[in-house]
Amino acid sequence: MEIYSVYILKCRDKTYYTGITSELWERIEQHQSGKYKNSYTFSRRPIELVYYCEFTEPDLAIEFEKKIKSWSQVKKEALIGGKYEKLPNLAKKRFK
Repeated sequence: MEIYSVYILKCRDKTYYTGITSELWERIEQHQSGKYKNSYTFSRRPIELVYYCEFTEPDLAIEFEKKIKSWSQVKKEALIGGKYEKLPNLAKKRFK
């Protein structure tokens, strides 16, 4: 059974990169070494793996990756910090 990892990297410029892979540690090394010169992380190295979770269903992993990519930095930081109870409120718009 193949395992799919959704991961978040913290870049040198304090931004986050979210990705999906079936070979997590190999993919992290590719980011760190700058294997792909046109990638988001290339000019933002060094990177740090700050979060990952595993799925056995690729469709669920892809869906979760897309969801995280649409989140604000604050919401990503709540996920990274394990503050799951804050996630629903961070999804709501603040009206003035």
